[in-house]
Amino acid sequence: MTFNPILIAAAVIPAVYLLVQVEKLDRLEKESPRLLLSLVLFGVLSTAFASLAEWLGLSVLNRLFPDGGLLYDILLYFGVVAFSEEGAKYVLLKRRTWRDPEFNCLFDGVVYGVFVSLGFALWENIRYVAMFGFSTALIRAVTAIPGHACFGVFMGAWYGMAKRRAAVQDWDGSKRMRRRALLLPAALHGFYDFVASAGSDVMSLVFLVFVVLMFVRAYRLAKHVAANDEYIQHYRFGPLKKE
Repeated sequence: MTFNPILIAAAVIPAVYLLVQVEKLDRLEKESPRLLLSLVLFGVLSTAFASLAEWLGLSVLNRLFPDGGLLYDILLYFGVVAFSEEGAKYVLLKRRTWRDPEFNCLFDGVVYGVFVSLGFALWENIRYVAMFGFSTALIRAVTAIPGHACFGVFMGAWYGMAKRRAAVQDWDGSKRMRRRALLLPAALHGFYDFVASAGSDVMSLVFLVFVVLMFVRAYRLAKHVAANDEYIQHYRFGPLKKE
């Protein structure tokens, strides 16, 4: 693994660019630099938890399916990889922000989700680019980095709605929103990895179409939530129930 400054810059710049763009969309009430930096660091930390979960899951999977196969691939990408990575992001996202007083606007959920996801992607990208070089940086700049940002948008949009449901003491609704905040990005992540690993011309075309559609949908969702942002105003309904 070679830590060339140019390669590191190539790995970091795409993630930083997307972080800036999402932060610019937050017009109602900006988040503090302290909180934003901590979210990126929590995203970096989530890579360690995800790696451990993936190692454990892969160990079990290899015992159950020593010869591989289609079912192995489905369980690997949708179960082990997607849930390990998105689950680690979600757990640390909620741990850091759910009770933070700065979490007072609907769009905050999107900001938080993207910052944690891009913290994850940033560190992952540094490792890949350091090992495989500049060509990897170019490919990941238009695929993996925006992909993680999209997963963060979908996670954050539902996460923000979960906070709003909790603000009116709709605890069942809040739990449903939080489940969606995990399941939707995990499903998208699993499909992304499964199709990308298929290796056929047809699946390469499917991957391209999927990525374009996901990028467009995530961009529109982020713009929509930002344009319709509102204060959650949880203080009107008393303290949040401890969960």
